[in-house]
Amino acid sequence: MAFHDILYEVAAPLAVITLNRPTYRNAQGYRMLDEIDRAFDLARDDEGVRVVIVRGAGGVFSTGHDLGTPEDLAYRQSLGARPGIQTYDQFKRYNLDLLVKWRNFPKPTIALVEGYCIYAGWMLAAAMDVVFAAADAEFLAGFVEYMSIPWDVGVRRAKELCFESRFISAAEAQEMGFVNRVFAPADLERETYAWARRVAENSPDALRFIKIQMNKHQDAQGFSQALEDSLGDYQAMLYLPGMPHRVEGERRLQTVDLALRGKRGERFGQAAPDQATPDQEGDAP
Repeated sequence: MAFHDILYEVAAPLAVITLNRPTYRNAQGYRMLDEIDRAFDLARDDEGVRVVIVRGAGGVFSTGHDLGTPEDLAYRQSLGARPGIQTYDQFKRYNLDLLVKWRNFPKPTIALVEGYCIYAGWMLAAAMDVVFAAADAEFLAGFVEYMSIPWDVGVRRAKELCFESRFISAAEAQEMGFVNRVFAPADLERETYAWARRVAENSPDALRFIKIQMNKHQDAQGFSQALEDSLGDYQAMLYLPGMPHRVEGERRLQTVDLALRGKRGERFGQAAPDQATPDQEGDAP
């Protein structure tokens, strides 16, 4: 199966899904999300695959949502959703339903995080079972769509992070409970793949039962229902008078944060953040 925005590789017992839009620092458009979903379906149906790893090309996991690249705009138009309920259903599919589906994927999943993990990047990582990160990775939580952050780090820390809209280091993300393990950048791939292979030695039936039980425990606390409710609240707020200005105000917080912290992008071999184009390169300013 041909893909445009991802790479899919199988080296049994592992499957690796790589977000592959380095020009846009792996911003997630609808085509990419459809391709990720098709790759998960392939991994589900392949009995030789025991564990799935999700990562990003070019030393960056994902800078977030695609906010308007020509490729993604053309793909969205090709889907033909009419204004109204079809547009809402489409939005819900790409910003909630697919992530819930991947969260409930019947095999263990790992997010291998390098560089930026911003907004939709956080959402994708959060939908995986475990998160392994490079020591120099940086995370930015958002309060939108697949809004798992109170479950990821706890309610008070979620408020703190989203109120301030600040990046946190991999070490801080681990201390908060979002990241499982942190490795030196040179060791991240080797250690992640080694852990995945150890997990894959276990019975597929046992692994699936473990995952079902863990997710059911979380759902008993209201996790899935809270995600549905949060998406509905978010959509409603988008149509409040003046809401676009509030969103722009929130984005200014990110811009100020980056300006204060310096040209972090150079460390990841990217254009400096102050040279990036927000409407083309994801949620990163």
